[in-house]
Amino acid sequence: MSFRHLVKPIFALSLAILAPLALQATEPAKIGPWDIQALQQVPAMHWVDQTKSVHSLLYTGEEFQGHATEVFAFYASPATLGDASAGTKFPGVVLIHGGGGTAFADWAYLWAKRGYAAIAMDLSGSRPPDPTFDPATGAPVGHQSDAKVRTRLPNGGPNHGHPEKFDSIGSGISDHWPFHAVASVMRAHSLLRSFAEVDAERTAVTGISWGGYTTCLVASVDARFKAAVPVYGCGFLFEGESVQKPSIVKLGELRQKWIHEYDPSSLLPKCRVPILFVNGTNDVHYPLDSYMKSFDCVPGFKQMRIQVNMGHGHPPGWAPQEIGIFIDSFCRGGDALPVIGKLSVEGEEIRAAYTAKTPLKEAKLNYTTDSGLRSKRQWKSVPMNLRNSVISAPKPPADANTWFLTATDERGAMVSSTVQFAP
Repeated sequence: MSFRHLVKPIFALSLAILAPLALQATEPAKIGPWDIQALQQVPAMHWVDQTKSVHSLLYTGEEFQGHATEVFAFYASPATLGDASAGTKFPGVVLIHGGGGTAFADWAYLWAKRGYAAIAMDLSGSRPPDPTFDPATGAPVGHQSDAKVRTRLPNGGPNHGHPEKFDSIGSGISDHWPFHAVASVMRAHSLLRSFAEVDAERTAVTGISWGGYTTCLVASVDARFKAAVPVYGCGFLFEGESVQKPSIVKLGELRQKWIHEYDPSSLLPKCRVPILFVNGTNDVHYPLDSYMKSFDCVPGFKQMRIQVNMGHGHPPGWAPQEIGIFIDSFCRGGDALPVIGKLSVEGEEIRAAYTAKTPLKEAKLNYTTDSGLRSKRQWKSVPMNLRNSVISAPKPPADANTWFLTATDERGAMVSSTVQFAP
């Protein structure tokens, strides 16, 4: 019997028996500075509060400055909300906050309402104040955005300031914020998968801004995820108009080491997790040039949602319904987002074929003729034609320097083509 004929019988055996062997056979022991096999073990944890609809907990993190650490997280599911019967299993999602953020109870609650078991951890060695809950609905009230009222954990990991993100590259990895961030997310993922009410084979990750940056890294090193959605965050932070560029340039001879270890451009070529990139045309933190280069790095299934003048922040970053639709399509069997094919120019017309489970209701050509900083450019949008599964329109004006298509289905879900840049 050939090896090919043995594969299915082998994988039909108990996963409990074969998991260690499969891990060794399919995944490297380390990717970059991360010990993949160690981070896929369930970390020690204890509950802080399980009396509310959103629970709180602490779990073991990586060593920092010679001592063990703990990471604070919120956890919610349809069961903690009282919306599910005993024994029900849920898909899981890991939620990664951005700069100035923390574990957000309202974000975890939002995903629990969507039918997911959600874990949202703090990546700055702190914990937010206990949330206030609406006594009638059990929902968290307000958004815990004020960094001044957070409490530093006695055994927390590094803060998430620029010194910890960049300047620490000259010391050991236990001082590096990006190292801790990815490790803490992977540990949270391992913990989430261990909960009895979670379907361990249906999990996803999404993050906002620096959380989007971290999502790019995590999706490239943790193949257990079934879907990933980085919002704003991307790689190639060392070039172009990135606001992070000066901090990387300042590293001098250590610049290349930081890029190799922690810029997503070095890791996204390893990404096999289906990924949806979400950003705005004028984002000052993650400009379109870097965004497209990051998108192009990914060898696996990928989609993009670029919104004209999308705001930057945590609530604006988790608001797009396409995030949930994309993750649902891989974790709950939901209808996928539309897919725009390769763009072509035929004479004076641009065209792109598309596929859509839900019929499209409109398409637009979006372009800018402005120069200067991308964050300051004005954009124009014009309708395109939809016919026979093809989007078409006259070419953008000759002086347009950046353009892309968007397609919106009857659910209001929008996707974008790749962004085109004038030579």
